[in-house]
Amino acid sequence: MTMAEHFSGSASAVAAHYTDDSGPGSAWEYLVIRCEPRESLAEVRRRVVEHAEQGRWELRRSRIYSGGFRKYWLRRRIMKVRRTL
Repeated sequence: MTMAEHFSGSASAVAAHYTDDSGPGSAWEYLVIRCEPRESLAEVRRRVVEHAEQGRWELRRSRIYSGGFRKYWLRRRIMKVRRTL
């Protein structure tokens, strides 16, 4: 089971993936996690830490919106493997 499958069961867990190839050698994959105001901060922190530790993500940005919604942007470098044969 992947992380996305694990957290998709929660009604308040909304995640989106996208990539950024804006410059040479700087290809990043991003994961955006949106949290509902009713979720406890401890639960949200546990999810972000689990993604960071298990999926090798790093926290890029966090934001709290009016109404109590929170978004966390995590990123990881895309490793491009060159063929050797």
